[in-house]
Amino acid sequence: MNLLDTTIKNIESTDLLIYQKALDRLAQQARPAGSLGILESLSARLAAIKGRIDVKLKQKVIITCAGDHGVVAEGVTLFPQEVTAQMVYNFINGGASISVLARHAGARVVVADLGVNHDFKQDLPIFHKKIRKGTGNMAVEPAMTRAEAIRSIEAGIEIVDELLQQGPVDIIGTGDMGIGNTTPSTAIIAAFSGIEVEKLTGRGTGINDKTLKHKISIIEKGLALHKPDPEDPVDILSKVGGFEIGALAGIVIGCASRKIPVICDGLISTAGALIACEIVPAAREYLFASHNSVEAGHKFMFDRLGLSPLLDLKFRLGEGTGAAVAMEILDAATRVLAEIKTFEEVGIKGAP
Repeated sequence: MNLLDTTIKNIESTDLLIYQKALDRLAQQARPAGSLGILESLSARLAAIKGRIDVKLKQKVIITCAGDHGVVAEGVTLFPQEVTAQMVYNFINGGASISVLARHAGARVVVADLGVNHDFKQDLPIFHKKIRKGTGNMAVEPAMTRAEAIRSIEAGIEIVDELLQQGPVDIIGTGDMGIGNTTPSTAIIAAFSGIEVEKLTGRGTGINDKTLKHKISIIEKGLALHKPDPEDPVDILSKVGGFEIGALAGIVIGCASRKIPVICDGLISTAGALIACEIVPAAREYLFASHNSVEAGHKFMFDRLGLSPLLDLKFRLGEGTGAAVAMEILDAATRVLAEIKTFEEVGIKGAP
């Protein structure tokens, strides 16, 4: 039995008794019922995941997975592929957008190389999980083999396990880096949903109308050429996905097996979460959606996952930036459940 199968077998449902206990406490708090809206449901979900009412999210980690994509050769993005590696160094040095927003949220950023077209020195403080130097060009060949797709998912599981060997982790956010990766991410939701590619495709790095039309045609070409099976998430990942997307799926599955809440970021992270939840639907109980990006396909991913994003900040960056901001919302939710007094605790009688 491989690591993926073993991990899936370890995933259990969240604690329904604690969930009900949380709902009961929320209903008895000294305030109008339901007055804190989404924070209430978030707090109950977190309690059910952790198995206790007083949840503290002290040890926060954002995992930014990096990989390159052969489809960049088709001219679907503004930036050259070399930017992927350059941004990895920026993450390591703490100068990127995610570095700043994670520090503000009290989260640690870790970076994983799943398939960057660059040789990183082994002593760099990153997770060295390279499958190979970039996927195949999905416009002419499958992005990867099925074995590589499974290996990328298992790499994400390994990252979660290795993080826990270093110390406790209370919540994980997922992020991405990979020039051209909105193209495979869009292909993934198109393959699952059957929705027209034109309705799902966004501008990524800010491409113009001509390049957007070309990007749509490339995604359509890849889907028509490889015919990924919508009933087989690994087949979709292997034919039109990315190594970092596979790892992002593995992180969601790994977190679910370890009872760790995981919050996904933008289009690419959500593509990974979608792969994960199609493989093992129970992982959905541990998953939170941070924000609704301006990428067109993102909404359709949430529709399929049955998730509502916590924020709408018009982000289209990735890296884990939305996850970092949303972590502060989840922090607030835990305090709502644990610290707001009930009518009985404050001695108010005759309350509803």
